[in-house]
Amino acid sequence: MFHACFRTLRVCNRFGSLARYESTLVIAEHNNETLLPVTSNAISAAKKIGGDITVLVAGTNCDAVAQSVSKSSGVTKVLVADNDAFKGFLPEALTPLIVATQNEHKFTHILAGATAFGKALLPRVAAKLDVSPISDIIGVKSPDTFVRTVYAGNAIQTLKCKDNVKVASVRGTSFEPAPLEGGSAKCDPVPTGDYKSSSIEFIKQELTKSDRPELTSAKVVVSGGRGLKSADNFKLLYTLADKLNAAVGASRAAVDAGYVANDLQVGQTGKIVAPDLYIAVGISGAIQHLAGMKDSKTIVAINKDPDAPIFHVADYGLVADLFKAVPELTEKL
Repeated sequence: MFHACFRTLRVCNRFGSLARYESTLVIAEHNNETLLPVTSNAISAAKKIGGDITVLVAGTNCDAVAQSVSKSSGVTKVLVADNDAFKGFLPEALTPLIVATQNEHKFTHILAGATAFGKALLPRVAAKLDVSPISDIIGVKSPDTFVRTVYAGNAIQTLKCKDNVKVASVRGTSFEPAPLEGGSAKCDPVPTGDYKSSSIEFIKQELTKSDRPELTSAKVVVSGGRGLKSADNFKLLYTLADKLNAAVGASRAAVDAGYVANDLQVGQTGKIVAPDLYIAVGISGAIQHLAGMKDSKTIVAINKDPDAPIFHVADYGLVADLFKAVPELTEKL
């Protein structure tokens, strides 16, 4: 009798409802050498769900990444899939791996970062599992109730998911990164299989090289908009960024105008950033852009239009001609 009561207590989750024990699979995003920060944010989201946390590290020669994430406090197990099929981290190859892993372990949740990687992968996984994916969650109220942003971050939505397995992408800026220390999770290999896709093949990738910090992890970001008027004028921002050891970003309008490459775009359809300091230069502040940077700790705006929407979210605003203000600021720094 006592044993039966104890078993009942085991399935009562921390939110007070009677449910199966929660278990979350976090898909690690990495470059085969180091873990990308968004995975640590996703682990924090998994902690809020409760229960066991398993991290899947899939790649080629990725043991160093697996060992690193195994040290994260709260991670119960690390599954390692080291296979040439995962070169380039193609979603067409990773999807059958994740589905096979889910069929074996029966996780209640599958999480990944709301990045280009996660957005390409999770809808495929959800389709194979016949569930509805949840995008861009910014909060966890219970194991089946999530908070996310909609309409380019201009509205907050709370939803309850009734699927047996919840597949969700996590907005990294909304969760503190889980430190990679204090844990000692066991690393186990996943069963081998033929995961190579017959419809697509990874050839190569060419990465933009820069001495500046990476945009999504930089503590300071200097972003420019259409107000800079040309690609040459972005040199003003590069000089300022070098003084601040900052990354350089851009609005969608600046990218569409051809001033900079699209890998610098900050916004709902670009990269999501939340640095300690975000300096917006010549950016009007469209909702699409604000969705990508509004979680920054301190926002500074420089714009000659005193009615620009960016001033509504800025902590400090300077109404001035950027072509005079930026060189003056750079000189004083």
